[in-house]
Amino acid sequence: MPLEAQLFQQPAARSAGDKMRVEIWSDVVCPFCYIGKRNFEKALSSFPHRDKIDIVWKSFQLDPQAETRPDISVYAYLAQRKNISLAQSKQLHEHVTGMARKAGLDYHLDKVIPANTLKAHQMLHFARKQGKQNETKEALLRAYFTGGKNIDDLSTLLQIGSDLGLDTSALQDALLGNTLTDEVNQDIYEARQLGIQGVPYFLFNAQYAVSGAQPPEVFSATLQKAFNAWKQQGTE
Repeated sequence: MPLEAQLFQQPAARSAGDKMRVEIWSDVVCPFCYIGKRNFEKALSSFPHRDKIDIVWKSFQLDPQAETRPDISVYAYLAQRKNISLAQSKQLHEHVTGMARKAGLDYHLDKVIPANTLKAHQMLHFARKQGKQNETKEALLRAYFTGGKNIDDLSTLLQIGSDLGLDTSALQDALLGNTLTDEVNQDIYEARQLGIQGVPYFLFNAQYAVSGAQPPEVFSATLQKAFNAWKQQGTE
């Protein structure tokens, strides 16, 4: 994902009640999404009205047909998928590891298990209903990029859910029954309608967008601009 900011106004804003909504499309196996999350959080931590921000994580699958492959390294997996050499794949991963380090993240890509993310996205929708979506997003990203966990494995997801205090019995039923795939597909449909072709993609108050793992100052400026517009809408 290129690092140029893409800021533009959507034609209409969506009310988020007494909070301004920030919707973030991302994938659990996207290294730039974790970096973008951390940079956004740095901006949010210094934003004086952060208690008025409602963060919603939206589903986006970079490769819906991806196979879960515990038997090969992520380097070999990317080389096969992109038809590049193993050396080129390792070089790309080393580059993104350096970017992550600058954002304060410790990637261990040598441990990564290539995985399909449909179950993880369903879990995020489940967590949203229990008020723990942001914590779940962080846990899934950390498990994948740092912990070398298989985030397509049911037992792994249930353990993450248990650690976060989620209702694991209900979570197991939801994942086994694929009862949240419609919500995942709805997010992906919305992404297509917005013309989103890559992630992370941040949409502030359905009005201002930032694409890519931008520096914290880009998020800070957009937060302020969007919040000012949101407050103005509330007085009209």
